[in-house]
Amino acid sequence: MTDITIYHNPACGTSRNVLAMIRNSGVEPSLIEYLKQPPSTQQIQTWLSAMGATVRQVLREKGTPYAELDLGNPKWTDAQLLDLIQEHPILLNRPFVITPLGVRLCRPSEVVLEILPAPQQGPFVKEDGEQVIDAKGRRV
Repeated sequence: MTDITIYHNPACGTSRNVLAMIRNSGVEPSLIEYLKQPPSTQQIQTWLSAMGATVRQVLREKGTPYAELDLGNPKWTDAQLLDLIQEHPILLNRPFVITPLGVRLCRPSEVVLEILPAPQQGPFVKEDGEQVIDAKGRRV
């Protein structure tokens, strides 16, 4: 059993990079494909509280019904936005990572390094070719 969980979308490059960085620290995380197993409203609220973030800060616009639902309109309450996330899980930005050191929405992917308990074990290059970790496991 691991104490790292990633709410993942395998179709998302950022999410794949985050998963790879977790694995580069020597850990195989609990992997939850959040579109198949969406987090509960209570889980999301717990994450937001831990991060000091708002619901609006974790909404995803691109590739979602955000514009169609007019979610940029301030008329929506946090409770209503959370209900809409339950109805349309794609509205929740990703990936979320939970470790003993905290919770983060890992955008950009390097944010995950802030909460990984173990250091990187070797070099890491993102899918786009950007080097993040050098051969000694240090951030570039």
